[in-house]
Amino acid sequence: MLEPSNNNELPAIPAKRYFTIGEVSELCGVKPHVLRYWEQEFGELTPVKRRGNRRYYQRHDVLMIRQIRYLLYEQGYTIGGAKAHLSSTDAKEDSQLTKQLIHQMIGELEDILELLK
Repeated sequence: MLEPSNNNELPAIPAKRYFTIGEVSELCGVKPHVLRYWEQEFGELTPVKRRGNRRYYQRHDVLMIRQIRYLLYEQGYTIGGAKAHLSSTDAKEDSQLTKQLIHQMIGELEDILELLK
């Protein structure tokens, strides 16, 4: 799971429904060709494909990519180990992901509140 300290290094996820592969690349600190490779390796990662095979990622995809990035780059997992870790996700890890999402949303709302003041 993403640690709060590592989450601070990555930019906040904007409040959008869909993200292009370039946007996701910047949000997650991973090059587009790596994202395309991870799609083949991780079945959980399924962006919507539209005309011209353009990929459109949703918020849950971006969170999944950040989690994969954390497991591979920060924790030192192999692709196989990361797959096994993700497939054995239990309720505790799901609640941690939910807490992370809520924490990030609170931060974004506080930023909006500061802009409105």
